Amino acid sequence: MNEKGRIKVIVVDDSAVVRQVVTSMLDADPEIEVIAAVADPILAISRMNARWPDVVVLDVEMPRMDGITFLKKIMAERPTPVVICSTLAEAGAKTSIEALSAGAVAIITKPKVGLKQFLVDASEDLVSTVKAAAKANVRRLQSVPVTEKNTADVIMPGLEKTAISAMAQTTERVVALGTSTGGTQALEVVLRSLPRVTPGIVVVQHMPEKFTAEFANRLNSICQIEVREAQNNDRVVPGRALIAPGGKHMLLRRTGAQYYVEVMDGPLVNRHRPSVDVLFRSVAKCAGANALGVIMTGMGDDGAAGLLEMRQAGARTVAQDEDSCVVYGMPKEAVKRGGVEKTVTLTAIGREIMQQLAIHSATAR
Repeated sequence: MNEKGRIKVIVVDDSAVVRQVVTSMLDADPEIEVIAAVADPILAISRMNARWPDVVVLDVEMPRMDGITFLKKIMAERPTPVVICSTLAEAGAKTSIEALSAGAVAIITKPKVGLKQFLVDASEDLVSTVKAAAKANVRRLQSVPVTEKNTADVIMPGLEKTAISAMAQTTERVVALGTSTGGTQALEVVLRSLPRVTPGIVVVQHMPEKFTAEFANRLNSICQIEVREAQNNDRVVPGRALIAPGGKHMLLRRTGAQYYVEVMDGPLVNRHRPSVDVLFRSVAKCAGANALGVIMTGMGDDGAAGLLEMRQAGARTVAQDEDSCVVYGMPKEAVKRGGVEKTVTLTAIGREIMQQLAIHSATAR
């Protein structure tokens, strides 16, 4: 930030309308200063060399240099929080996943029609996203709508203390991961480190609709384990990671010794759908001591209450440490509430997961 403490922002978009509207919206907030609004990355480089921003709001399709190439250049030369603001239909989700993987902090989807009115309607979301992005520590790795903040109670009741007990030791192990800002990169690190034989994994990554399928496909192409977007009634089995679909809650269910997932609609929980709290509560209920809960980089507090419930149900619980987080929000809140048994670096999370398999193997003998 500059000497006055305002967040310095550069807007890079080839649309004059977008530049004008976005600049106006951001400048209206006393905590933000738009220091430049330019039509392409080549112009942006010149302006940024003169005065470096705290946040870059970046389009993808532009003349002379595309946004993804520019993003990679920024992250390689001088890592800076980048918010992608682009027209992304379902077919464009692959581009958005590439942007997140390259280091973008957040994605704001622009429609192809009614753009100016959309930007005006989405002004509060854009401002809050830019403010959150300014706090992101993007050097650690080479959006919040305003609604009533529901808890997981709106999806399923909490655990009665009398109901908390260890499950049969012969039940399969299950791992639940929850993450948000910075999680696309963090999940890639964790899941790529796992061998083919690994406990069944369920994941909530805060991500819009249409993004999660492509995200899962990308991870599946680079991981030894199977990674896919969850569908209702999918089995949770060793060697498979299921990622909750954007715009849907995902719950763990159990029949006998077998786990499966329920994918469902429902109100936002902690301003998110899918919600980490919803997943973690369901894991506490269905898996108890046979589970490992992991809370990773992300803003806000989604997952903190659910991780505590998992720990109270006998599960092991782990948080990503502050030094390796892009945003140390969710893990910090989980530690504060007493839900975290152990804090580890990002690169150690894979080892914690494999220890779950070792525990299962030892008890099965």
